[in-house]
This record gives sequence, C-alpha cells and structure tokens, in this order.
Amino acid sequence: MKRQKRFEKLEKRPVHLDGFVKRWDDEGLVAMMGKNDPKPSIKIENGVVTELDGKTQDEFDLIDQYIAKYGINLENAEKVMNMDSLKLANMLCDPNVPRSEIVQLTTAMTPAKAEEVISKLNFAEMIMATQKMRPRRTPATQCHITNTLDNPVELAADAAEAARRGFPEQETTTAVARYAPMNAISIMVGSQTGRPGVITQCSVEEADELSLGMRGFTAYAETISVYGTDRVFTDGDDTPWSKGFLASCYASRGLKMRFTSGAGSEVMMGYTEGKSMLYLEARCIFITKASGVQGLQNGGVSCIGIPGAVAGGIREVLGENLLCMMLDIECASGNDQAFSHSDIRRTERLLGQFIAGTDYISSGYAAEENKDNTFAGSNMDVLDYDDYVTMERDLAVNGGIYPIEEDEAIMIRNKAAKAIQAVFESLGLPPITDEEVEAATYASNSDDMPKRDMVQDMKAAQDLMARGITVVDIIKALDEHGFDDVADAVTHLAQQKVCGDYLQTSAIFDGNWNCISAINDTNDYKGPGTGYRVWEDEETWNKIQDVPWALDPKKTDF
Repeated sequence: MKRQKRFEKLEKRPVHLDGFVKRWDDEGLVAMMGKNDPKPSIKIENGVVTELDGKTQDEFDLIDQYIAKYGINLENAEKVMNMDSLKLANMLCDPNVPRSEIVQLTTAMTPAKAEEVISKLNFAEMIMATQKMRPRRTPATQCHITNTLDNPVELAADAAEAARRGFPEQETTTAVARYAPMNAISIMVGSQTGRPGVITQCSVEEADELSLGMRGFTAYAETISVYGTDRVFTDGDDTPWSKGFLASCYASRGLKMRFTSGAGSEVMMGYTEGKSMLYLEARCIFITKASGVQGLQNGGVSCIGIPGAVAGGIREVLGENLLCMMLDIECASGNDQAFSHSDIRRTERLLGQFIAGTDYISSGYAAEENKDNTFAGSNMDVLDYDDYVTMERDLAVNGGIYPIEEDEAIMIRNKAAKAIQAVFESLGLPPITDEEVEAATYASNSDDMPKRDMVQDMKAAQDLMARGITVVDIIKALDEHGFDDVADAVTHLAQQKVCGDYLQTSAIFDGNWNCISAINDTNDYKGPGTGYRVWEDEETWNKIQDVPWALDPKKTDF
C-alpha cells in the first residue's frame, strides 16, 4: 500500500517503541472507575464495619478485614460516605478548605469512595490538590545509587556528589545479592561525606534488609510491598498482617520505613479480580494507613509501563499519589522506573509531581548513568541533571536538586573515595587502591573504573556479616584515619535511631541535623501567597538560579 510520507516519519519517532493497549476491564487494564469496581458503601454496627464497598462482613477477604478493622476513621465514616463525591473533590482543590479539615474526611472514606472522589479531578485539578495535600511543606526528592559492578568506590563517590546536589535520601541495591553489606556501607559513608544528615537504604531481601538496618548500615527502608488483591499477597507468602508486623520490626529499631505499591502490579501478577488500577491501589494505600506506616512509595513504580500503556494512565498515577496524601501519609511519588523511549513522555510523567511538589518527587532519580542503574533504569538520570535544574529555574520550582560546580564535585568525590578506602583498610576488606580512588573521582560510569576481584569482594562482604561488624566499627575506622567530620556524621545518624524523631511522617534532615517533618514543617497551603514558595526560601532559590552555564553580567565582558 502506498504510504503517506508524514505518517511513515511519525512511526519512526521514539514514542512508537513504547507499548500501548486498549481498555480491557476484565483483566484490570483500565486506569480508574472500571466496570467491575464496587460502589462505595459502609455499614457500622456497634463500632464494627459490617459492610464495606458492597461486601457484607461474611464476604470480606483478608484485605477487607484489615482495612475495616484498622484503616478507616469510623467516627466520620458514615458522614463522609453520604457526602457528594463531587463536593469532596471540590474541597480538595478549594484553597479555602484547609488541609487539616479535609484530612478528617478523606481518612474516613472507603477505598471505592476514595477512587470515586479522585475520578472527579482532571490532571490540573490533581496538581492543585497535591500542592495542598502533601504532608510536608517543603518538597524534596530521593535518588538511586547503584552500579552494575557493585563497585564500592564508585558508589561512595556517587553518593557524595548526590548528597551535595540536594538528595536527602539515597537508595542502593545490588547486581549480586551478596554484595549488600558493602554497598550499604559505601553509600552511607559517601553520603555523610557529601552532606551530614542524608539517610540511606539498601533494597534487598527483607530479612537481610532488616539485618543491615539493625547493624546501623542503613537508616530507612521502603521496598516492603503491599498489593490490592489477596491472591497476589498470598503468592508472595504474605498477608496485610505480616507486612504490618514487619513494619513494627523496623520502627521498634529506630528505622524509618515506607511500604511500596503502585498501579500495574496486580496486572503483572495476573490477579486483578477485574478491578481498575486506581481501585486496587486505593486498597494498598488503606493497608498502609491501617498498618501505621509513616509513608508509601507509589505511583506505578516498577510497573509504570502498565498504567503508562492505558488511556489516562499517567493521570491515574498522579491520582494514586494524591490519594496517599489524602490519607495523611508521606508520599515518595514514583518517577523512578524508566517507562518510555520518548523524552517528551518522560517529562510528561514527571510534571504533575514536579509542579505540585511532593514529599519526594522521585522515589529514585538515578544518581548514576542509567546503564549503571541496577533498579532497571530511572525516568531521569545524571545526564538529565542540567535539564532538570533548568526546569526548576524556569518554573521557579524546588524539585530537590541543585546545580554544583565541577571542582566541588571533584573535591567531594575524591574525599568520599578516600573515606571508603580507609574503612576497607581498617575492616580488613579487599584493599581499595589509589588508582581506584583517582578513577572514582573523575568517573561517569563503571566503564571508567578499574576492575575489582568480585569473588574476593563477595567473600569479604559475607565475612563482614559473620564477624558481627556494626556501624561502631565504621565510625572507629573513619576516626582512626582522620575523617573526623564523616565519623561524627555517621555517629549522629546512629544516634537518631535512638532518638526516633525521623520516624515522623515525611521526615528528613537538613545539614545541621534538624529533623524536618510534617510535624514541624506542616503544609500550610491556603491559596496564592501561602504555602511553600521557593523564591521566599532565599538560600534555596539562589542555589537554583545560580546555574554555572548562565552568563554573569558582573563577570562577562559584553
């Protein structure tokens, strides 16, 4: 068939490499308000929920039971369920209705009611509501620190640079699981070198992750997954109760933690019960609330390609972030997993959370090149830094990342590489050479690094655990080699787990160890002229404005 030439060219655009699918309700391939989603309902008898979203008590599955018992503010539930959902949607956008007032209503909804309210909002209205509903006044973002070789020197250097660029939380994982202890130590030392107060985690199997935290190698966790159908839960040998128990294990040991969920996981597992993505995600968010967990990582996350394939899917993703905030939970709002070959779509995916501001705009911006991202690649990576900070500058938005000068990056990367070299020496780990320190100082990815003996590193990582090494040994090693400031920062981090301040919703630390959370930095947005305004935060706005590539009239000869 003879082709129209413009259509031939369009078909070669990157967007056509992405996957798309037409609506299929019975398999859950629908963003929200699917034909099989239940109608909102609740009945309460003697303080007990006897009907929830069309199911009577004898029909409740495990998730229904858990939400009915722990997840709903029953005091206001019947009142809210009788309110018009459109009116509630209007209240979310209305700056005259304070966040503190509407949270008393949104936490009393059922999952189906919450979905119905969200469905009344268009994308712009969701941005307006998110700006008001995020728990913490000041937005921030989070990053990944990984590399495909699990190279500890590169991890430390990248963590230090990322800390200088503004990330208050950093997450690593492994290419080889047995590397976990050394990866966790490397980013902890690197991040504290870059800026005291950054908290770090290592995403591995849950028992190992908890063990790393108890030894003081990590300060938080967020890869504790919850799901919207019983079948997916039980396939993973879990229930809402087992996840709630695990959450209490972390909190009782002074470790911050979030659950993880997100549209598309039930579709990927093949057990959607014919329900829409937003309805199933609403159940996940209510499970999180019911467990008393301070936060949730959601917004498609590792399954983002699935909502990204259906009509209105990116709107649904912002909607599930908003719903998390409506339940008064800190939100790490996705923007992590790569999902599109199109640069335009990558930016589109980010814009809602970026413009509105969330507790963590990304739950994993790649602070390495994506080729080194063992989380399978992020929506944006280090090679997007300059575009990202320019967007912040253009729109006068605090997206949580700041430009730094090249000489500052070189200095801090070198210091972090030397610090982890000292730790390895003191702990009797395979030595880090001066050549590796030099390479990590100037490296962009793991191809720029000398190869290490990975077999010996893996053996050493396991031996490190067998020897009972803890954060105290890390502190001693840093102190013995003259890294007093880094040792002091790691000590403060360990002390914070005893203090427990950062177990509050949306908690982060600034560079002076001040804990900033929804408790002492409550979102006070009430319309124009209120809430967080980056240009009123002079120090931050000056950092964002001062991009190194902008001409300075005071220094340029025109």
